[in-house]
Amino acid sequence: MNKLIVSLSPHIHGNDSVERNMYGVIIALLPALLVSFFYFGIGSVIVCATSVLACIATEYIIQRYLLKRGNTITDGSAIITGLLLGFNLPSNLPVWIIIIGAVVAIGIGKMTFGGLGNNPFNPALVGRCFLLVSFPAQMTSWPIAGQLGKYTDATTSATPLYYMKEAIKTGDASLLNNVPDSLHLLLGNNPNAGAGSIGEICTIAMLLGFAYMLVRKIITWHIPVSIIVTVFVFSAICHVLNPAYASPLNVILSGGLMLGAIFMATDYTTSPMTHKGQLIYGVGIGLLTVIIRNWGSYPEGMSFAILIMNAFTPLINIYIKPKRFGEEVGK
Repeated sequence: MNKLIVSLSPHIHGNDSVERNMYGVIIALLPALLVSFFYFGIGSVIVCATSVLACIATEYIIQRYLLKRGNTITDGSAIITGLLLGFNLPSNLPVWIIIIGAVVAIGIGKMTFGGLGNNPFNPALVGRCFLLVSFPAQMTSWPIAGQLGKYTDATTSATPLYYMKEAIKTGDASLLNNVPDSLHLLLGNNPNAGAGSIGEICTIAMLLGFAYMLVRKIITWHIPVSIIVTVFVFSAICHVLNPAYASPLNVILSGGLMLGAIFMATDYTTSPMTHKGQLIYGVGIGLLTVIIRNWGSYPEGMSFAILIMNAFTPLINIYIKPKRFGEEVGK
């Protein structure tokens, strides 16, 4: 029988820390950030820079002047919130709207609950959804990729998700011909359709970030894979039953699915602690995403699906929890 040996202090510590993991996520986001600069040019630079700076400034001001406590802006969490918020916005969004989103993300989504580690909902998605319901016209105006020198005057067009939604509503499968093929969706080169949010344009860039975080053990595979597999299977069933529903491969390569599954649903604070709980959480997000995309009011459902499952995370943690050491089976 193996015995658990617990030695007296001092104990050996690992090299994990909040800062290490946060800056690891920032590094993982760099491929998608660079691709967004390549496709959107000055618009992406303005949106992302404004979002990051506004998030850092909001956190600093709240901690310094309202909470009157030590500042934590160097831990990288505010930068990640700013980047993810920027990634969820169109590249032609006015600066003043971006700042409002950043204030809501940090002020309401994070600091209201006590700061890092206490927020029940993903702060960047709180900011994004607030802007979506407050400024729906500006938040659903999608520039076509490749207009590097243009910002607010960029030419816009409908996204692949819009055509998928219209095909379902009208029952006209021919509308799916407007959706770029899987290769274009994978690379982000969608010449005849609006590109969507800044950070969701290139799937390969996000997969590179995913691989980096897996290698660094910043996240595990359970949440992203369970989301993607669930969406693929559910979408495949719909497609087989009715050709007006898009092919499952195009569904998982469109919109913010990869961005949300890899970088937002995996947020430590708002996702379950156990692997089994993470699988349940991921399946829930995948199901809700397909339901909202196919039969809800919005073409995209990823953000709302994650926020809904964020609310269920405490219940999942209570239901799926490991046995305490020494606890009798059945108690």
